Amino acid sequence: MRIITGIYKGRHFEIPRSFKARPTTDFAKENIFNVLNGYIDFEECTALDLFSGTGSISLELLSRGCRQVVSVEADRDHHAFIKQCLKKLNTDNCIAIRGDVFRFMRTCHQQFDLIFADPPYALPELPTIPDRIFERDLLKEGGVLVFEHGKNNDFSQHPHFKEHRSYGSVNFSIFSR
Repeated sequence: MRIITGIYKGRHFEIPRSFKARPTTDFAKENIFNVLNGYIDFEECTALDLFSGTGSISLELLSRGCRQVVSVEADRDHHAFIKQCLKKLNTDNCIAIRGDVFRFMRTCHQQFDLIFADPPYALPELPTIPDRIFERDLLKEGGVLVFEHGKNNDFSQHPHFKEHRSYGSVNFSIFSR
């Protein structure tokens, strides 16, 4: 896993082979961040990374200048890996939370400029996640939600939907408030 651009550009982190997480490919990550440049000014941005997995998106957000990133991951080993990566970067701009994403969303009282959600594609609750984020008012006015999902999901009829991007087998739906 590598950081594509920003202050930590080119930094590599070896993901343990035992991990079951599917990190967003560098190709897809680079392209979706290029799209996001048209929506978000990463400087001074507050971001939420749901289903953080390896922490690849959180690290990229930090590298691009986000003031604060909250990273939520349920898996103990993945969470420990994220903490280890943050320690190597010597940054305290990321709050790594080990916990259930749905419980976090129910109890979170903070709003974010950017939310990135990359749930397991087979997660039964996957189609409900955008609605839950908007119902809980987790996005600031003008904020953006990037939702990574499988090819069989279509969110184009959602009232906050803006656009869909596909990079190989990786699909992103972008929503805004």
